[in-house]
Amino acid sequence: MFSHVMIGTNDLDKAKAFYDALLGTLGVRPAKVDGHRIFYFTKTGVFSVTKPINGQPATPANGGTIGFAADSPEQADAWHAAGIANGGTTCENPPGVREGPGGKLYLAYLRDLDGNKICAMHRMPA
Repeated sequence: MFSHVMIGTNDLDKAKAFYDALLGTLGVRPAKVDGHRIFYFTKTGVFSVTKPINGQPATPANGGTIGFAADSPEQADAWHAAGIANGGTTCENPPGVREGPGGKLYLAYLRDLDGNKICAMHRMPA
């Protein structure tokens, strides 16, 4: 359904270092830099971070979350640890299993350097 997700940043260099470390735990290659934007390309989509084109400060979405697929709870934990080690802050509950209408999920939430809420998610076997 989605071709890409793009979020804003106020410091592209810091965002690149943060997301290179974070997404590297999921097997994603370091970003390609394109002027005021960086891109992470995978078989399933594109994640991008940009300085706002209008020159205004980047702000996080209120109520928004960007989710990244993790292959296992251990990979989600490594993702979370890399985020904390690179300046991110934990949010929501600690990483762990949550149950809901969609079944059991292993979730790990962070806020990135610009306050965007991001999550690593692993769908647990039924």
